[in-house]
Amino acid sequence: MSKVILITGGSSGIGKSIGEFLTTKGFIVYGTSRSPERYKDSKFPIIALDVKEVASINSAVESVITAEGRLDVLINNAGVGITGPIEETPEEQIQHNFDTNFFGPINVIKAVLPQMRKQNSGLVINITSIAGYMGLPYRGIYSASKGALELLTEAFRMELKDFNIKMTNIAPGDFATNIAAGRFHSPVTKGSPYEKAYGSVLKDIDEHVDSGSDPIEMAQMVLKVINTKNPKIHYKVGAFMQKFSIVLKFILPDKVYEKMLLNHYNL
Repeated sequence: MSKVILITGGSSGIGKSIGEFLTTKGFIVYGTSRSPERYKDSKFPIIALDVKEVASINSAVESVITAEGRLDVLINNAGVGITGPIEETPEEQIQHNFDTNFFGPINVIKAVLPQMRKQNSGLVINITSIAGYMGLPYRGIYSASKGALELLTEAFRMELKDFNIKMTNIAPGDFATNIAAGRFHSPVTKGSPYEKAYGSVLKDIDEHVDSGSDPIEMAQMVLKVINTKNPKIHYKVGAFMQKFSIVLKFILPDKVYEKMLLNHYNL
């Protein structure tokens, strides 16, 4: 029996690549978008779901279960980027980022767990970020929201162990997607004490996204995890130095690691 997979944020970027790849492997895939009518040419069904609205989440999950009779894999992929000096980032944008990147995934997980428990099987894959392993300058809010999701997964795994429901994180580095276009940028304000440093870092961030890896690497890792009986807690996908930076985080003294980041960003 083909597994039924639900991917939040499946209309573009990494989510779209994962959905198209898994469709070619024989899985039954549903993606989500706040505006599914814009994706009528999608290679897999796109259904309406807004991760900031619990009613929308519950309706989407129920529609998949009604159509297929089961739900085997949830891929929490929907997310938004945010950059800026923390001091100058509007509170409503901080709240929006956490609503999308953290509270949204929690509510989608809550919506699928009753069905997975009923089946006595299920897998939840949370798409986080290598940025979630470290507090990055001018990306602090994004780092915090993705880092919170990483830790949440660790706790969830232990709470779900009696129900044969698996959960894991896949943390991507920089990939060539349209995430930069949808990211909230605090403006580089003339006369701001952060003007020069933030402007330089923002340029560096966008260049790394534009030259990022092919999202198919994420799709291949997702397939590997789906086919793994007992997935690990954390997976990382990206350039070697991005993944190695996490290793350095755990072996270097804090101030040495901080100095390394400052040098990397020319701060």
